[in-house]
Amino acid sequence: MPSSRTLAAALVAALGLTLVAGASAAVGPDLTRSLRTGGLVVVFRHAATDFSKPDRDPVVVSDCSTQRNLSAQGRADARAIGRGVRRLALPIGKVYASAYCRTLGTARLAFGRATVHPALLNTIASEHDAAWRKQIRDARRLIGTRPAPRTLTVLVTHGVVVQESTGQTLEEGEAIVFRPLGNSRFRVVGRVLPREWGTLRRPSSVALRVREYPVPPGTHPHDVAPAPDGSVWYTAQATGKLGRLDPRTGKTTEIPLGEGSAPHGVIVGPDGAPWITDGGLNAIVRVDPETSAVRAFPLPSSSGYVNLNTATFDRSGVLWFTGQGGVYGRLHTKTGAMRVFRAPLGTGPYGITTTPKGRVFYASLAGSHIAEIDVRTGKATVIRPPTAGQGARRVWSDSRGMIWVSEWNSGRVGRYDPSTKKWREWRVPGPAQIYAVYVDDRDVVWLTDFGRSGIWRFQPATARFTRVPLRAGADVRQLLGRPGEVWGAESGADRLVVVRRD
Repeated sequence: MPSSRTLAAALVAALGLTLVAGASAAVGPDLTRSLRTGGLVVVFRHAATDFSKPDRDPVVVSDCSTQRNLSAQGRADARAIGRGVRRLALPIGKVYASAYCRTLGTARLAFGRATVHPALLNTIASEHDAAWRKQIRDARRLIGTRPAPRTLTVLVTHGVVVQESTGQTLEEGEAIVFRPLGNSRFRVVGRVLPREWGTLRRPSSVALRVREYPVPPGTHPHDVAPAPDGSVWYTAQATGKLGRLDPRTGKTTEIPLGEGSAPHGVIVGPDGAPWITDGGLNAIVRVDPETSAVRAFPLPSSSGYVNLNTATFDRSGVLWFTGQGGVYGRLHTKTGAMRVFRAPLGTGPYGITTTPKGRVFYASLAGSHIAEIDVRTGKATVIRPPTAGQGARRVWSDSRGMIWVSEWNSGRVGRYDPSTKKWREWRVPGPAQIYAVYVDDRDVVWLTDFGRSGIWRFQPATARFTRVPLRAGADVRQLLGRPGEVWGAESGADRLVVVRRD
C-alpha cells in the first residue's frame, strides 16, 4: 500500500504544480541564523490535540465545542514555541491561521495574534473538486510568497493541508521552514519539532573588525559616503576639499571645492556622484566622479547664511537639505531649480533621511524635535519626542520606515513609528553623548558616541548594545555604510574608520 508521503506527492503532481526540493537543514546554528535573517515562511501544524473528542460531522468552525481541541500538552507546546521564538528574537511578521480553534489557539499562544486565512482551512472532509483545487493552489501561493523584508511569515494549519499543498507530512506542533521563491514555488530549509524550540541557540556573536585609514593632517573629516566603485568619499571640512579613499591601497586624493569652502555632509546621488552640503560656500556642490569637475548650486541670496548641514534624495531624485540657521530646502538637480523653506520652529535643522516609501524627515538639534516634510508642498510638520530637550541631531530610516534618532543631549537613541505615531527610547550605556545614527542593511542600528569615544552597535529586537571602542578624541561625527561595512569619519584624529562584520 502506498505511503501517505507517496499519496501526497501524487496529489501535488495531479494539481500540475512544481515542488522545489531542498535538503532540510539540521536544527542548529545554521537554521537559527536563517530564521533570524528573515525572508522565510514557517508552516506549523497545530499543536497536540485531544483525540478522545474528535471533530463532529459537520464541524461548526465558529463553535469550539464541535471540534477536536488542543490538549494540555498542546497548549504547553504552543507556549514553549513562543518562548523559543522570543528568546531567539525571531523577526515575526504576518501570522495566518486556519479558523479552527486548535489552529487559532496554537497561533495565539505562540505568537500572541493571528489572522484567519481561508487557504489554511482543514480539507480533511473536502471533495477533491474545483473548490478544493483552488484552496490548495491558494495555500501554495501563500507559502511561495516572500515576506516583507527581514521578517518571517507564519502559517498555522492542518496536517492534511500541508500534505496536499507541499507533499510534506508534519507531526502535531511541528514546523517546516520554507524559502519562498515566488509563483507558488518554494524549497524546504528545515524542520523544528515542538520540543526542539528549547534547544535552538542564537548564533555566536557577530565578529566585528575595525580598521582605521589616515587622511592628510589637518583635514578634520566630517562626513563619509561609500561609493559604488568601492572607494569612500569624505568631506575635508577644515581644508575645503572633498577627499576620496581607496581602501585597498589606503591612498587618498583630494579635490578643492573653491575659495572659502567648508564642506559638511556628503552623500552619493542616484547619478553615482558625490553631493556635498558646503557651509562655507552656502551651496550644494556636485563633484563629477570621473573628471573631478566641481559644480556649485548656491542658495538664493535672500536666504542669507544658513549653516548647511546634510542632504538626502527623495524617490523622485530631488535633493533635500538642512541648514542649522533655521531652514530646509530642495534642489532639482537636473534643472538647478532651488527653493529654501523656513523651518517652523526656527534654528536647528540638522540630520535628514528618506524612508523606503519616499517620506522625508529631518532632525532639529536646537529645536529638540523631528519633522516630516511633505515633498509635494514643502511644508514641514513638527513631531515632538517624549523627552524634552533631548537634542535630536541625526535621523535615519530603517527598512520598515521607522525613524531612528540620535539624541545628543539625553544620551539616548529614539525610534518614531510614522504609522502609529508612537515613540520608544533606549538609554545608551554611559556616560554617552550620541552624535550620529545609521541603520544598516540588516536593520541593525549604529551610533557614534562622543562621551566614550566609540561606536555602538544596537540590536532593536534584543535591546542589546555592543561597544566598538576607538582612540580618545576620535570624535566620529557621522556614519554611512554598505552591506557588511559601516564607515565613519574620525574628525578629531584625521582618520576614517570602518567596522566590518564577518
